[in-house]
Amino acid sequence: MLNERGQVDIKVFYTWGEGVLQNKFDPGFGKNIKWDIPLLDGYEYQFVENVASDPGSHHFRGINNPTLIKDIKDWEANVILVYGWNFKSHLSCLRYFHNKIPVYFRGDSILADQKTTIKSLMKKFVLTWVYHHVDKAFYVGTENKKYFLNFGLKSSQLVFAPHAIDNSRFADKNGSYEHDANEWKLKLGIQPAELVIVYAGKLEPIKNLDWLIDSIKERKEVAMKLIVVGNGPLEKELKEKVSGDGRFLFVDFQNQTLMPVVYRLGQVFILCSKSETWGLSINEAMACGRAILVSETCGCAPNLVKNNINGYVFKLTDQEDFICKIETLSNNNDLVKRMGVESSRIIDNWNYEKVGEAIEKTVYNISN
Repeated sequence: MLNERGQVDIKVFYTWGEGVLQNKFDPGFGKNIKWDIPLLDGYEYQFVENVASDPGSHHFRGINNPTLIKDIKDWEANVILVYGWNFKSHLSCLRYFHNKIPVYFRGDSILADQKTTIKSLMKKFVLTWVYHHVDKAFYVGTENKKYFLNFGLKSSQLVFAPHAIDNSRFADKNGSYEHDANEWKLKLGIQPAELVIVYAGKLEPIKNLDWLIDSIKERKEVAMKLIVVGNGPLEKELKEKVSGDGRFLFVDFQNQTLMPVVYRLGQVFILCSKSETWGLSINEAMACGRAILVSETCGCAPNLVKNNINGYVFKLTDQEDFICKIETLSNNNDLVKRMGVESSRIIDNWNYEKVGEAIEKTVYNISN
């Protein structure tokens, strides 16, 4: 999109290396994953050689590109935008180009436990030093802005560039996604009048699905179904937990082209993670016009979900209140529909175009 807009010349330097093009084992899903949508069309890019002995984004030395700085200099970049600092080559870039050309940064981290400990003090010292090398940071939402301010960046250095997805890809322009979802629901044995809540993602501890299932299991009178879409290390355990309870359905991992249908399997989408820097699945579900249930520990909650408007934000420490919210939705189909409409309206403003505009305006304000 940036390339098509023509306001800035861009080149993307992919630091994982060309190995990223292969099917990669994703431990969160517990299987090899390769996205089925084009990610390399319409712009200039380069796969920089990664010489790490254990390549990947799971540890600091997993991204090690000896030629990266030279490659960027050879392209004669006027500005660099670095995504994530916690890799050897990314941090080297921040340090090398500091005070040479404008250095921009993009990340979605949020503040965790605010207890003052030796570890937290050391973390603050290190991160304040890291962000000292950044001229401008693009923050994705309220919680992310608090994070940058906490680690030394000034308000004048922060530019809002909303955490966004390709909203248009999830829009149901001709009703085909809704049709396919209804056909799928019939195969799953779901009746049209039933309240269906969907979770889609990795089946791993931080996603807190055991809490979700336990909360619903305790209230057998709640008329609803939960569809869990995905795979992961907890899959067997979760399936055993709900064995014999027809309110719980499991669907295997679905790739990107099918996700607009997946979100439409239910009227409500839920994300109940113990911790989540944002939760882009909420953006996607809202772009599909779904009501939202989200735990307050997800970074997107204060920005995207308005209580009683397009869904509910709930506390993981108040199981009773959570169940009350589900009961409210199960007893009020009109409310659920209105919330879905509001989700579409709210997420319309969280789009790629605003990210592009933020980058372009920041480039020209500094360059001129």
